[in-house]
Formats: sequence, structure tokens, C-alpha cells
Amino acid sequence: MISRIDLRGAAFPEGGIDRDLLPRAEFDVEAALEAVRPICEDVRHRGTAAVLEYGERFDGVRLERLRVPAEALAGALAALDPEVRAALEESVRRARAVHRDQRRTDTTTQVVPGGSVTERWVPVQRVGLYVPGGLAAYASSVVMNVVPAQEAGVEGIAVASPPQKETGGLPAPAILAACALLGVEEVYAAGGAQAIAMFAYGTDECRPVNLVTGPGNIYVAAAKRLLKGRIGIDAEAGPTEIAILADASADPAFVAADLISQAEHDTLAAAVLVTTSAELADAVDKELDTQVAATKHRERITAALGGRQSATVLVDTLEQGLEIVDAYAAEHLEIHTQDAAEVAARVRNAGAVFVGPHAPVSLGDYCAGSNHVLPTGGCACHSSGLSVQSFLRGIHVVDYSREALAEVAHHVVALANAEDLPAHGAAVTARFGGGA
Repeated sequence: MISRIDLRGAAFPEGGIDRDLLPRAEFDVEAALEAVRPICEDVRHRGTAAVLEYGERFDGVRLERLRVPAEALAGALAALDPEVRAALEESVRRARAVHRDQRRTDTTTQVVPGGSVTERWVPVQRVGLYVPGGLAAYASSVVMNVVPAQEAGVEGIAVASPPQKETGGLPAPAILAACALLGVEEVYAAGGAQAIAMFAYGTDECRPVNLVTGPGNIYVAAAKRLLKGRIGIDAEAGPTEIAILADASADPAFVAADLISQAEHDTLAAAVLVTTSAELADAVDKELDTQVAATKHRERITAALGGRQSATVLVDTLEQGLEIVDAYAAEHLEIHTQDAAEVAARVRNAGAVFVGPHAPVSLGDYCAGSNHVLPTGGCACHSSGLSVQSFLRGIHVVDYSREALAEVAHHVVALANAEDLPAHGAAVTARFGGGA
């Protein structure tokens, strides 16, 4: 069901891991750009009318307006299963506890007497949060996007999620209920590239935003790439990934269950096991056969586990295993080894690290308190998951007295002249009658 890459012995590459050696889903955002470019331009020029038409074309729903009525939000929350509501409330509570501690404080550095630089942390004024609505309705993604934005102090929060035929063109009820639970009143029935363009350019219903966050399909990712610069973005999220670093001490039933849990998302989901134990790999294969057969979405899971993006990688040592997982830079990385916390502390590249047998990725998806909007496609080597920091901007405030400026004026002039920018130096000396 899942292929193997044997890097034991002389097969382990010397001088570093080539990322192309590792399994990865095909996710050609560049090719998708040509599909989304005319959509985004159409929304730019025709606004709401264009978004409505694309909703009819792609989602099979013809709407009269994009904004979800307040009564629909309230009704969705009132109708929510009490058990699901309790779970969402606990997810929100834990997420708030973690993200509240991420708040930044202004820092003032007294560079010299009379001269200081303060770094102020200012929230983005208005954000658009995208919540997918394809194979599943991700109410949890509402929590993961909204909570850090609220904790950062963002004033304007708008949510977009695709319209659904089954609900008369409204987004999925669980998504609406989560919005209502969090006090988000501005929600739009819009999906795909047209939703990102709506946020970027604005329409008569939706004012433009400064930043767009949230995962989506390849067309959402392509629209974010196309419109980056006009708007800020969190990342170009691709198919979900789980990597597991394991030794002989790992429980094969746990490992198999966790691989399956992420393969359940879609056929492009990646599941990668890196292990020092061929015996564990064999045992996991047997568990996969048994567990997949009993799952609801076995066809989707089988396709994901059998795809080129999934594999078991055999190595000789944990050191080599760490090299592999750092090169792979997984969205989610589980550590199933002896001394798991010590091994986890040595990981450099991962969106989130889950330590030991009782911290599965699905805990992080819902109720760990961590954020599940994480970098994919190897981007964890340079990017972070969504956090309060994602919604803040650092502004330097420079405050110098006349005396403090005079003290450093000759250095400013020297550097300005060295760069052949004499007017820069003159801007300083002008304050002292032409000479410092």
C-alpha cells in the first residue's frame, strides 16, 4: 500500500539530502496561475457580479448576495449539536490560552542619551480569513484563523467559505456556527480564487483587506501567489503532510493510525514514515492493511498512501532520520522514539512537532491549543505556522534629540558620501546651520 525508500548503508546520500529524493505531492501552483489570472481580473473589474457567477459555475449555486445574513449565523449556532459546540468551545479556550501568550510587547532601546528606537507592534487593520469547504467542512479552521487574529487585536475580520448546494448556497452550517461562536459577523459565501480576489480588490459588499490567511486548494494557493503584494498572505498551503520519525520502540498501531488520519484529507495528502527499524515498517504495513479496510474513506486513503507523495524511508540511525525529516520539513512531524522529547528538541524544520505516543497530529488539528494552519511543501524550512505574530507588524519609532543627532552626524555624513548620496548627509547638517 505504501512504497519504500531504502537509504540504509551506502544508499544514504553523502553531503546532504537532495529534497527531490524525498516523496512529495505534485502541486504545480505556477500552472494554476494561468487559470486563476482571468478570474481575479474579472472580480477586480466586475466585483460582486463576477463572484456570484463563479459561485454558480464552480459550486453549482446561484446566489443573490454574498454576505451571509446575521440570522443564518445565529440559526447555525442554535442548531449546532451540543456535543460539537462543547468541543468547539474547548478548542477555542485552549487556542486562546496559547495564542494570548504570543502577544508582543513594545520594546524601547536607549541607543545613546537622548536617542532611542522603539519597536511597536501594531495589528493589521483588516483581514480576510479563508475556510475551505470541499471534501470536509473545517469548522476547526475557523478557530485556527480567527483566534490569533482576535488576540492580535485585528479590528476587521471577514471570513469566506464556499457556498454549498445542500444548505441553499450558504457555507457549511458548522462553519457558520463557529463564526457565530467567535463573534464574527462578516461572513461571505465565496470560495476559490474568486474569494481571494474579492478580499484583495473589494466589492460593493466586501471592503478590501490587508492580509489573507487560511488554507485552500491549488486555485486558492495560486490566487494568493498572484495577489501577494496587493495583499499580505500567510503561505501558499498545499496538500497536508505528516512525517513520523520512529525507532523500534514505536507502537505500529499508533503509527499506522496517524498516517491514515492525514491521508484521510484527500488523495494528494502525504504520509511519510522514517524509521531505523525494518521490523516496525513491516508491522506498520500490516496495520495499514487492517485499519484502512475499516475506515469510512478507504478509497481516498488508499490513493493517498499509494501515491508518490507517501513512503516509508529506512535509515540506519536516528541521526540519519533527523537529516531526512529536516530535509523534508513536514507540515506535521511526530516523534515516536525513545527519549522522544530529546529527539524532538533537535528538529530544525517542521511546521509543528508532536512528541511521543500520546500527542497525535489530530490532537493538534483540534484541541492541543496549537495552530493547525501550517507550512506545507517543504516551506517549514523558512516559514512558520499561523500565530498572533502573523497578524502584527513591527514599526520602528526613532526619537533623537538635537544633541544625540549632533553626536552621530559626522558618521551619517561619512556613510552618505561613501555611497555617493550627499543629500542624505546634507539633511543632517542642515539642522546645524550647514555643519555638525
